[in-house]
Amino acid sequence: MNATMMKRLFRAISSGNHEDLRKIASQIVQDEEKKGHLSLAKELKTTLAGFSDTQSAAVLEFKPNVLSVLPRNKKNDSPLVTYLGPEQLKHEMILPPSVEERFERIEKEYAARERLALYGLKPRSKILLYGPPGCGKTLGAQRLAWSNGLPLMKVRFDAMVSSLLGETASNMREIFNSAAQSPCVLFFDECDAIAKSRSAGQEVGEIKRVVNSFLQFLDEYDVPGLLVAATNLTNQLDPAVWRRFDDVFEIPKPGAEEIKQIVQMTLSALQTTEFDWDIIVQESAGLSAAQIVRAAQDAAKRVILSADEIISQEVLVQSIREHNGVR
Repeated sequence: MNATMMKRLFRAISSGNHEDLRKIASQIVQDEEKKGHLSLAKELKTTLAGFSDTQSAAVLEFKPNVLSVLPRNKKNDSPLVTYLGPEQLKHEMILPPSVEERFERIEKEYAARERLALYGLKPRSKILLYGPPGCGKTLGAQRLAWSNGLPLMKVRFDAMVSSLLGETASNMREIFNSAAQSPCVLFFDECDAIAKSRSAGQEVGEIKRVVNSFLQFLDEYDVPGLLVAATNLTNQLDPAVWRRFDDVFEIPKPGAEEIKQIVQMTLSALQTTEFDWDIIVQESAGLSAAQIVRAAQDAAKRVILSADEIISQEVLVQSIREHNGVR
């Protein structure tokens, strides 16, 4: 709380001015929300809302951490982002220990951002995830949003990229401006679509201007939230893009231990026979985490629909082979 706000608060207490107290309380709640302290803001709002009308005639107007107006494409009035609240986010991931540590470090730094600021330090706020399709980059962005109590704004490239000269950069500015209004995770999936190398001979001038605009927005990004970008094609990213991120790391395909945990978690609601995990891992080699989950789910559905009670290794292997292109 700044000095001006503190003086107003004490004057209102001294004079018994309930109206001014309500206004100050409202401002405090909004300030806490802007800082990303969503749980505290919600608790303060709930406490204040419990006051009776006789205690104050004013009612606190508190906007939850949902943008009232999402940015839209001016040409066709389509939304530029897809909004997911914290309650809509998936967050359970099975990762190698080294990758899990990278996620945990980002989460811990964000939670301790004010303590870091006392020492002139900033948390990692711009993250680039790369890896093959289905390895969990989108899920990683959702996890970072969920673990920090933030909503996720996923950029819709089909709406953002325009054939009109200069409009794509304008749409991008709308997105960044909206992210600055309220703490969120701003997620650029398949960011190579807008961050391709400026030296690519086949790219038209508009794309190169978009890359330059994206670099500028990354440099200027300084809001109480996180920016996460994801790509499958690291060789197509402009080298300058890599340097703009605070942390860059790969989400690989699952190894032997991750395959075992993914299968066990997916089938946890059903009974199974004893699996020879060496065979399961061998059959699953090269599959992404998403493919392994779908294979296990298909095995479960096959058993349920056949009125069996136990998933056998044979059924699971058959499903895995189908997803691996082996019959």
